[in-house]
Amino acid sequence: MKIIVDAMGGDNAPQAPVMGAIQANKEYGVGITLVGRGEDILKVLEENGIRELPAGVEIAHASEVVEICDNPATAFREKKDSSLTVGLNLLKAGEGDAFVSAGSTGALLGAATLLIKRIRGIRRAALAPVVPTGNGGAVLIDAGANVKCPPEYLIQFAYMGSYYAEHVLGRPQPKVGLLNIGVEPSKGTELQTTVYPLLKKAGEEGRICFVGNIEAREAVEGAVDVIVADGYSGNIFLKTMEGTGLFLAREIKGIFMKNLMTKLAAVLVSGGLKKFKKLMSSSEVGGTALLGISKPVIKAHGSSDAYAIKNAIRQANQFASSGIIGSISDNIDLMRLDVPEAE
Repeated sequence: MKIIVDAMGGDNAPQAPVMGAIQANKEYGVGITLVGRGEDILKVLEENGIRELPAGVEIAHASEVVEICDNPATAFREKKDSSLTVGLNLLKAGEGDAFVSAGSTGALLGAATLLIKRIRGIRRAALAPVVPTGNGGAVLIDAGANVKCPPEYLIQFAYMGSYYAEHVLGRPQPKVGLLNIGVEPSKGTELQTTVYPLLKKAGEEGRICFVGNIEAREAVEGAVDVIVADGYSGNIFLKTMEGTGLFLAREIKGIFMKNLMTKLAAVLVSGGLKKFKKLMSSSEVGGTALLGISKPVIKAHGSSDAYAIKNAIRQANQFASSGIIGSISDNIDLMRLDVPEAE
């Protein structure tokens, strides 16, 4: 297995992508292609005491970088020798099994859609992060790529999310819930009330394990393995969880740092606190899968450090070897609605 890594993408590039890739090569035994400015990559390696490329690691030179200020819709075309464009073209050409980048989400999504293409029959690719929940994490799909969604998008999200939870997360018969403001079938906007009976029918036919509408609080508690949403609602859900996690971490730290007694108490529960911190950390997951693209693409968080990039590469390796893209392709007829596409 070979993973192509955007060495110039993210706030901590090239240090984090390069060293995360080196760690992944060592720990997981995957081949690595680092894409970016060769001299910058070699400088990072030298600064970390690595004078020769480890076995299985190679560099693909790319002279340009897609910056955060670049237009995400056109950046990959205007900068054809960027690490993002070169890396995706390598994936397209079959010179790697998956692509990982911590660069611009919009640029990556647009470039992956136009260069790698969507799976035939999939209307839109979706961002599918694994969010921390009471059952060890759930796939949230979509988390922001598609703000306006006709019913067919959510049908396809439900199937793709279910396949990802089964093949990549190892959840047999993953439970699928439709994010809503109540559990009753009549709740929600026209989109939710239209999608509900379609998902219910898929569940009754044994295509997916649909358990009905799910409120945000039940989703966080771990009632489902897949949370289906339009990108607008899904992104609000995701950002609320991230903010809540940061708020809780800060408040818990404040409680334990009050005085000597509370500091001693912190020592006694340090194991539990570390476990909680690990549960809430996006670095543990590594990145967000772009589901619906015809080859595996992982978007790592823009602020990823080397540890997060290493885990994103692990995730990409699991994605590439899971067979999920084949499962989606084989079942695409189940996900179609005979309606014109809404833009």
